[in-house]
Amino acid sequence: MKKLVLFLVVLLMAVPLAVFAGGAGEEAAGADDGQYKVALIIENTIDDKGWCQSMHDGILAAQEQLPGKIHYEYSEKMTTVDSESIARQYIADGFDLIIAHGAQYKNMVTDLAAEFPDVSFAFGTSSEIVGDNVFTYMPESEETGYLSGILAGMLTKDNNIGFVGPVDSGDSARYARGFVLGVEAVNPDAKINMAFIGSFSDYVKSAELATTQINAGADVLTGASQQAIGALRACAEYDDVLWLGQDLAQLDTPEGQAKCVAASSYNYAAVVVGLIESLDEGVTGGVCIPMNFNKNSLHRQAFFPTGQTFSSDFYLIIAGHLETWVPAVF
Repeated sequence: MKKLVLFLVVLLMAVPLAVFAGGAGEEAAGADDGQYKVALIIENTIDDKGWCQSMHDGILAAQEQLPGKIHYEYSEKMTTVDSESIARQYIADGFDLIIAHGAQYKNMVTDLAAEFPDVSFAFGTSSEIVGDNVFTYMPESEETGYLSGILAGMLTKDNNIGFVGPVDSGDSARYARGFVLGVEAVNPDAKINMAFIGSFSDYVKSAELATTQINAGADVLTGASQQAIGALRACAEYDDVLWLGQDLAQLDTPEGQAKCVAASSYNYAAVVVGLIESLDEGVTGGVCIPMNFNKNSLHRQAFFPTGQTFSSDFYLIIAGHLETWVPAVF
């Protein structure tokens, strides 16, 4: 029974994230070839095991799914000040779609979209429609947060759980709210120590906060955005502490292999493929893309061994709560 239910949960909810080859090294083709020039602007790096890498990996996967359709380039470590100049360079170079991956780029995108109506833009997280040539995407990460919360509530031995957040807004806030609901659904007696470091990429502060929570008795932790890798590394310093990841890329790290019971991720390949299909159909923006289980399974949850052993009831309880939370999957 244990193996059967585990198989069903993994089969229905998750496919491990694959990293595909390709990208900026391809030769760009003219518009007559039906190839789109796509640029990505990110605040961190393409290997941050979090927010920025998930979009980068998604674009590479979309290239594989749409051979010859996407010429891809990216710019890393772009502040809101730097982002406009690099976006203007991409526009001058004839790019068709510029993805500014972060809500902090909203003003830049809105201004440039008005100035360059023949160029398409995309940014998230946001559910706003800010222009006819602007796509937005909103990860409804309360869903994966809920799954992680169920696991945390069942795994904690001391009813003490830690949450290491970046800022209390956007998809990080949604993940946090879903996490609390998931814990409360299976273990209302558990204490959740929730705190935010005020940064999406400060690994040091993340590790410090996680260490503080662990020293205060937390034995299961989770966190959102790329900063969470610092908290995961802190967990690896303690034998009896487990981690629940918000990005599957964390599982590729030595710390993730040792400590990560489960992880989830955003399937940005589906988003990018959808953007290219929209451009093919003449839709250049004015659309918000919701990212959830019900919409093309845009989230994935994967379970990995970390030396933990679970009873069959553990998986049956998870499956029951999943059926209540996301009935469309079953």
